[in-house]
Amino acid sequence: MKRIDKILPIGLTLRVYLLVLAVYTLFRVILFCTYTYHEPNFGSQVRLSLPCQSFLMGLRFDLVITGYIMFFPFLALSVMHIVGKFSRIALKITQIWISVLFGLTFVVSATDIPYFNQFFARFSVTAFQWMDSPLFLFKMIAQEPRYYVYFFVLLAILVLFFIILNRQFKHFQGIRFEKSTIKTKLILSGSYVLILGLIFVSMRGRIAAKSPIHTGTAYFCNDPFFNQLGLNPTFTLMDSFSTSSSENPKLMQSADALRLTQSFLGIDTLFEQSPLKRYIETQSQIKHKKNVILVIMESMSAARMSRFGNTQNLTPFLDSLARNGYSFDNTWTAGIHTYNGIFSTLCSFVALFDYHPMLDASMLRYNGIANTLKKNGYSTLFFTTHDGQFDNVEGFLYANDFQQVISQKDYPAKEILSTLGVPDDYMFRFSMPLLNDLHQKNQPFLAVFMTASNHGPIILPNYFVPQNKDLPQTEQIVEYSDWAIRQLITLSLEQNWFENTIFVFIADHGAALSPIYEMSLNYNHTPFIIYAPNFLKPQIFTQPTMQMDVFPTIMGVLNLPYTNNTMGVDVLKTKRPYAFFCADDKTGVIDSTYFLIIRKTGETLLYNYAEKSTENVISQFPQKADSMRTYAYSYMQTFFDLTKNKKQFCVEN
Repeated sequence: MKRIDKILPIGLTLRVYLLVLAVYTLFRVILFCTYTYHEPNFGSQVRLSLPCQSFLMGLRFDLVITGYIMFFPFLALSVMHIVGKFSRIALKITQIWISVLFGLTFVVSATDIPYFNQFFARFSVTAFQWMDSPLFLFKMIAQEPRYYVYFFVLLAILVLFFIILNRQFKHFQGIRFEKSTIKTKLILSGSYVLILGLIFVSMRGRIAAKSPIHTGTAYFCNDPFFNQLGLNPTFTLMDSFSTSSSENPKLMQSADALRLTQSFLGIDTLFEQSPLKRYIETQSQIKHKKNVILVIMESMSAARMSRFGNTQNLTPFLDSLARNGYSFDNTWTAGIHTYNGIFSTLCSFVALFDYHPMLDASMLRYNGIANTLKKNGYSTLFFTTHDGQFDNVEGFLYANDFQQVISQKDYPAKEILSTLGVPDDYMFRFSMPLLNDLHQKNQPFLAVFMTASNHGPIILPNYFVPQNKDLPQTEQIVEYSDWAIRQLITLSLEQNWFENTIFVFIADHGAALSPIYEMSLNYNHTPFIIYAPNFLKPQIFTQPTMQMDVFPTIMGVLNLPYTNNTMGVDVLKTKRPYAFFCADDKTGVIDSTYFLIIRKTGETLLYNYAEKSTENVISQFPQKADSMRTYAYSYMQTFFDLTKNKKQFCVEN
């Protein structure tokens, strides 16, 4: 350590890192010890590994915050050393910077402990929703004796931290930089650049290039406490600020929006804490619960299929499934991003401009398909080809009742072809032993697959031979995606559970193919197919259908009673007048004739898309436009209010 001490930037930074990480760990230990709702079998050998994993995960999140704060101090000290000029003023500024910023994070860490014990959620921007009444907030805290304990603990930690930190800076104040040769300066420069690179990596939290660390990275199991224990509350606070939907405009009055949404959904019995809750009954008793395989196809626009006019025969197998199953030909995805597609398909809620629900630091729960089928005795699995942390999918799914998330980390390294992980067909093959094992245990299952091959970087497996080698790779990869789905059905036909399984296919979103409007309809028009040849006769449905209707429609096919606490409807029984979708800063609303585009800034355009007209006819049909806007905005405003007020989840289902 003495040799390191002579190198001011490294010696001082290392000591600060060790001190800060020790403090963060201490707060995590306090949270661990004060949380009073551990499972009864916590002390068993099986459970002992969970806190260890949480604390190791916690170091990663602590390093992120430490890296952000220490990056500039280390840079400043490094420059001082390289140029050979010592500045007491610069050193003092560095000390103040470190003291103030880390002190604030310690305040957040201390506040987080009672906050977590009250709300079972790490500290976030939601904690400031009472700041309009600071006196009430102060009284509430002052009248709770338990909070005094945390205050004195925080005070003791801050005093001790400042004393130790001050001693470290005094230790280095006596050091004088010696004049260095050009060679020494080059060596120092290279060394410090390398260390800055390491600090930058720690700020990302992950080495993988596809995605930095997210709140959901901490979710590694099905235990919600240990999933959250590893989080750093400063991280969740900053993350909540960046992902908060508070910047979304007020679309309409909340009371009117909720009343209209309930009317559209046919809700007549009202529950204050669960405004969308309604019971769906069935008349017959199910003896054997059917398995569900749900495939969310990457970028599979309906325009890729011959069924919808494509002349290149790219999807012969998907077209055959549509001919031999239920085909909902007028279906629209919630948005234009994968996270929109996964969220809306599984949780049955709308997209809301640029709000990313799976990145919400609150990690909200929903009564989606996994939650409902799990309560019906199903095992719930989600398969993705690549990094499960991308878009925070893995953490979100664990928080929403998926028991297993199989991702790139689970596949053999030799099978990984790109940042998108393994090919679609390998993911399907990999799943078969897992599904067979569940079947052998008489366990019905929900298996959701998120394909990825039909997305750049485009890599065709060397064993796949496209029918038309003259087509560009962007078309050949669609052929491959269709071929991979054929492999899924072919493999499934060989399994004992095939006859008792329904297969559902929908895209996460489409592609901007041949757009004639500023919102490409092909980006949201998706195939939606339910295939179960043993008990579903081929049928075509042309009524407007939304991606969030997938879950309730599946429940209708399964004929299982359940509580629907979503915005989706079973389109086999309920008809929508319109469908709508978002593209970050725009909303599109559609019926059989008209296409309404509403920009986030308020401008509105209405087109007769059935005739492919590009004339804005908003002035000719203002009532039609108003009806379409009201329909979409009612749902969107209600979704915003539900998540803001934490009423999106029904505890008693």
